[in-house]
Amino acid sequence: MAEHFDVVIVGGGLVGASLACALGPLGIRVALLEAVSPRAEIQPSYDDRTLALSASSCRILQGLGLWDSVRENATPIREIQVREHGRPGLVVMDPGELGLDRFGHVVEARVFGAAVMQRLPDLESVQFSCPAEVTGIEIDEDQAVVDFLDENGAQQIRASLLVGADGARSFVRESLGIDSESHDYRQTAVICNITPEQDHRGRAFECFTPSGPFAVMPHVNGRCGLIWCVAAEDAGRMMELPAEQFLQLAQRRFGDHLGRFLKIGKRSSYPLHLVRALEDIRPRAVILGNAAHAIHPVGAQGFNLGLRDVAVLAELLAGARAAGPQADPGSIRLLQHYSAWRKKDQQGTIAYSDGLARLYSNPSPLAGTARTLGLLAHAFIPSLRRQLAVRAMGFRGRIPRLAAGESL
Repeated sequence: MAEHFDVVIVGGGLVGASLACALGPLGIRVALLEAVSPRAEIQPSYDDRTLALSASSCRILQGLGLWDSVRENATPIREIQVREHGRPGLVVMDPGELGLDRFGHVVEARVFGAAVMQRLPDLESVQFSCPAEVTGIEIDEDQAVVDFLDENGAQQIRASLLVGADGARSFVRESLGIDSESHDYRQTAVICNITPEQDHRGRAFECFTPSGPFAVMPHVNGRCGLIWCVAAEDAGRMMELPAEQFLQLAQRRFGDHLGRFLKIGKRSSYPLHLVRALEDIRPRAVILGNAAHAIHPVGAQGFNLGLRDVAVLAELLAGARAAGPQADPGSIRLLQHYSAWRKKDQQGTIAYSDGLARLYSNPSPLAGTARTLGLLAHAFIPSLRRQLAVRAMGFRGRIPRLAAGESL
């Protein structure tokens, strides 16, 4: 007889593991299935990418018991500078305009992964199986049945609720028959760590270019995280350039805002696509994170959006649990509540990131003029900067309890 859980989470990356950490302390029995070891070179969630965590995301991680392990390797974002390469206009965003001393923090995905792996064994109600490759999913009126392969061969588990957090190419989404729409930006993000000559002082820089944004994020030990979006056809050449030549090109694109670039770390890359599911729930099932919405990295909102998915679903499941042990975590009413709550935030964030990506890759003079006017408006009108900052920090609309700094 297959073991039964309250919730089975398929995908143990950034979002899926965060949800397990949220549900574990509530006494909700969770099975977490991940196909790739967090220590594997091909594990995409725990690589060298820099995550720009918004203020609300930092609060969520605090509520999940992860922030103390992350904080010592996190760097505060104390200023954000936004410009367009070769055009006038500079927007300087200061958290002091909102009465804050920082917008959020920057942390390596690898550091976050280490904190999660340290936390999961302490959660007695979470069973973490890795590597575990899901091979089949069936949904009936009362439960989800998941077949998977682990080191012991074919296995099967049952759960009242199935959560798909298995990335943009989600097996769960496909198995549930949920349609999605996608857009190829024809861009590739090249990422690495660099060491500049001058202290970054917590400043983050985003420069829009025709091939995509060029972002430099503050990091620990005087380093910075570089995210350089290039045309897809140029990605191979950029990855193969000698380190010194790559640094020279990056310097030319960035300018001397931090002096000379002195060192470069290992480079990696990933193609950029928008993938948006047309639905996020089915009976006994929900998809979240990149399985529901994989977005362009402009504005660094992808993981923050996924964490807000986690916070809302965890809050609703906590409420169901508090109602009594007989409460059904997979009830369609609960899932419809989740979907309705998340709709506005998801749609707004997707429209914002997709709109920026398309606007700044549009070569027409009219689009160029609109971009310049937009930057100048944000540069000179404080209320516009405040609206932009509030959106970026995840404090628009109905805020889940974890994002507000409250416990579940």
